[in-house]
Amino acid sequence: MKKIIIIGGGIAGLSAGVYAQRCGFDAIIFESHNIAGGNCTAWKRGDYLFEGGMHWLTGSRSQDPLNQLWHSIGALNDDVIIDYSEPYVEWDDHGTPIRFYRNIDRTQQHLLALSPADTKEIKALCDSIRRLQDGMEVDAIYYQLPEQYIKRFSHEGIRELLRAIKEDDQGIPIVYTLGRLANGDGGFPEGGSLPFVRRIVKTFMSLGGKIQYNARVDRIILENDKATGVISGDELIPADAVIVTSDTMLIDQLFDTPPKASWLDEMRAVINPTMCTIVSLGINADLKHYPKKPIFKLTEPIYLADLTYNYLSPTKYAITPIYSPNGKTAMTIFLSGDSYDFWKKMKEENRYVDEKQRIANQVIAAIIAQMPEVDGKIEVCDVATPLTYERYCGTWKGSWMTVIGPNARTKPYPTVIKGLNGVYFAGQRIMPPGGLPNAMLTGMKAVQRLCRDTNIPFVKE
Repeated sequence: MKKIIIIGGGIAGLSAGVYAQRCGFDAIIFESHNIAGGNCTAWKRGDYLFEGGMHWLTGSRSQDPLNQLWHSIGALNDDVIIDYSEPYVEWDDHGTPIRFYRNIDRTQQHLLALSPADTKEIKALCDSIRRLQDGMEVDAIYYQLPEQYIKRFSHEGIRELLRAIKEDDQGIPIVYTLGRLANGDGGFPEGGSLPFVRRIVKTFMSLGGKIQYNARVDRIILENDKATGVISGDELIPADAVIVTSDTMLIDQLFDTPPKASWLDEMRAVINPTMCTIVSLGINADLKHYPKKPIFKLTEPIYLADLTYNYLSPTKYAITPIYSPNGKTAMTIFLSGDSYDFWKKMKEENRYVDEKQRIANQVIAAIIAQMPEVDGKIEVCDVATPLTYERYCGTWKGSWMTVIGPNARTKPYPTVIKGLNGVYFAGQRIMPPGGLPNAMLTGMKAVQRLCRDTNIPFVKE
């Protein structure tokens, strides 16, 4: 039995581990954190659990081919409840709700009833979502939502909602998201990230796989350009092959001589990372009567680094018991944008904690202005920055995806580097824009390539 070392216990590493074990390899995962999952994560603070990884899942729909793969690695099963809450997002226009539903026909009817004068633009927007639903391309304006496009709408509430969505897109344009949701996909598995990951770990362990936690691989050992093992701390662990699922942008540190490949050069030249600062609140109040994901405009902007936030879009977990005790609410607010250099500077100048508190105070004030019953009821406040993700997940600049757009690369990068034998690459960077499904697929594809190179049949189920 060939021994395989997998660097990184995120979704790509766990996926690779499951398939490697099924194919008869002896796989061990080295994970630098004390839990698996990588960016698919959440954290406990007091009575509250704050979701920091999963927003919605591609492949949650039973008819989707990805759903079968999620089942095959144990991430989903027939007992997992999938939440398809409606509406997806809601804007309060002076007491009148403006909504985007998962059902695009319902969205179109709703918007037409609000603003018949915008019939042409509403239908064009909804048609673009339908095209993405069918896997077709659309005009770049629907990805980018430039101001000149938004001004085509006469209804000020619709204009404001589009501006808010553009600011909150977290690197994934709303038309892309709604295209997935319109297919009946994009649900939220009960419990979110942590139970999702635990189910995959359980599958991997049941197949005989092993995970070393708090174990960082310092270097891959090569002999005659062939991987023969890894160095972890003071220990040399022999192996027949190594699958690298840690962030591909940081792989140079794993080799005595950094590997060279044209696709690595391209990746480093074109990548536009998605990151954010997350303010999480534990609130001693029942907020079930508010939408799960409202969007509202701030009376005063929030400034972070060179970023300006005119809108907030909190996600509340009031209906999910795992996140908070009965009658209480866990809430997360994402401040999207590249603030890595700013937070790094704050850390170096010993202003990190104070700056996190400043941002938290502004966010709390904005939430209270919108939801007055929150005032005096905040029991927990937690701020996670890109440095937090860098520290715990080991990702480049603390980013968890790559920005998607009409001109962004979506073609996968190779799983190997020519002349470097026995080393395979997987993870979010290998299949832009990343995300949980792509991470899972790259783990599977790395094992498929390993099987091909070693003349071993690939076993999916």
